[in-house]
Amino acid sequence: MVSADPVDPTLGARTLYRKEVKRFLRVPGQTVLSPLITTALYFLVFGYSLGGRLREVDGVSYSRFLVPGLVMLSLINNSFLNTSSSLFIMKLQGTVVDLLVTPLSYLEILGGFVGAGCTRALLVGVLTWGTAALFVGPALPHPFLALAAAFLVSACFAACGLIVALWADKFEQVNFLPTFVITPLTFLGGVFYSATMLSPRFQALLHLNPIYYLIEAMRFALIGRSHVPPATGFGLMALLAVAMLGVALELLRRGYKLRT
Repeated sequence: MVSADPVDPTLGARTLYRKEVKRFLRVPGQTVLSPLITTALYFLVFGYSLGGRLREVDGVSYSRFLVPGLVMLSLINNSFLNTSSSLFIMKLQGTVVDLLVTPLSYLEILGGFVGAGCTRALLVGVLTWGTAALFVGPALPHPFLALAAAFLVSACFAACGLIVALWADKFEQVNFLPTFVITPLTFLGGVFYSATMLSPRFQALLHLNPIYYLIEAMRFALIGRSHVPPATGFGLMALLAVAMLGVALELLRRGYKLRT
């Protein structure tokens, strides 16, 4: 008897992943080059205009101090935007029905979208770090921790993008979270300044910002400096990633705003 070929359990997720990666690579100027230029401008304007006026921050030059925060900013924005825009456009155009009738499991759908979101975020993040390295040097004291931080943050916010896309009924709602929550928390999370520059009252407020811990974990990985124990930052990253992935998977299983 000739046995049937075994079914590859990852085939569905890999197929969706390739489709999503091809989607954002079709418009590299918008999905890769544009955020890279924006981040490079932040680095040039803040790193060189303010960097010339500031002495060392936390034992390193101000330009080098900026790099981890700008890399984190790239990871958060690109992972979120990739999944939220893709799924919401599918809902808007009605093509999400084609996805639902395929033999993909909900876990495969989640894996395909999140994997592509992580790929875009990591691509832009690496290019951001590489661009900064041209100006401040390519020092990378903890490369494996940097990769782990990038992956966890990208997975967390890619899943968050899916959740928002499932919830949203119009483009204004898709933009609500990044405009009024993610961007303010990121900019107020220590991207451009050290906690030591703040008064005790504002330091206390800073420690209530979860993104501050993510930035400090990346700062430890990229420049070896942090005001937060690395285990705290990485633990929070893992917790948030698991929580967001779990919520996104449950909403997909329920068909939340997909079948109505």
